[in-house]
Amino acid sequence: MARSSRPSPDNAGSSTRQSKSSAGWLKEHFDDRYVQQSWKDGYRSRASYKLLELDERDKLLRSGMAVIDLGAAPGGWSQVAAEKVGSDGVVIASDILEMDALAGVDFIQGDFTEASVLEAILATLGGRSVDLVLSDMAPNMSGMAAIDQPQAMYLVELALDLARQTLAPGGHFLAKVFQGEGFDDYLRELRGSFRKVVTRKPEASRARSREVYLLAQGFHG
Repeated sequence: MARSSRPSPDNAGSSTRQSKSSAGWLKEHFDDRYVQQSWKDGYRSRASYKLLELDERDKLLRSGMAVIDLGAAPGGWSQVAAEKVGSDGVVIASDILEMDALAGVDFIQGDFTEASVLEAILATLGGRSVDLVLSDMAPNMSGMAAIDQPQAMYLVELALDLARQTLAPGGHFLAKVFQGEGFDDYLRELRGSFRKVVTRKPEASRARSREVYLLAQGFHG
């Protein structure tokens, strides 16, 4: 017997609300000036403008640098990094999601919480130290802070661990961090390993988002 595709009375209202919410998000996304600008400029995502703004302010990227980009897909930050470091530089990107190839970028697909991904990144470096580690990683959000915040903090802890293993003395680390439980402890950790730590909220970050970017400069080594 065929099942009806019509929602039952119990979930009909829920389906309608979800449909309206999805439609609202799509409209907001496509109306977003950074999304529209990314189409014009040829960047893969609006996130490119976050890194461009931070680089303009803090002079993060320069020719010949070695850079690791965590949480890279679809490649907005890797694009910017590859452009800035040029043919003499190195960009190693990683994400659990697939990412289309980018000139000048070595991409490693996999779950960063698994040791095999860290090992692949280290193998690609071949013993070379890096000048900058970028992390734009975030977990799949459930909307429940008690679940999402610990997962987000776990990812940035792993990113910091990688930075400590790979950064050259004086190198920099830039990570997206969500304000909430664990944030202050993480900030203290950064201050123990770097000369200076500042908080940045790029204009391209949506105002309602709890995300901020912690920029740690001058790795002690």
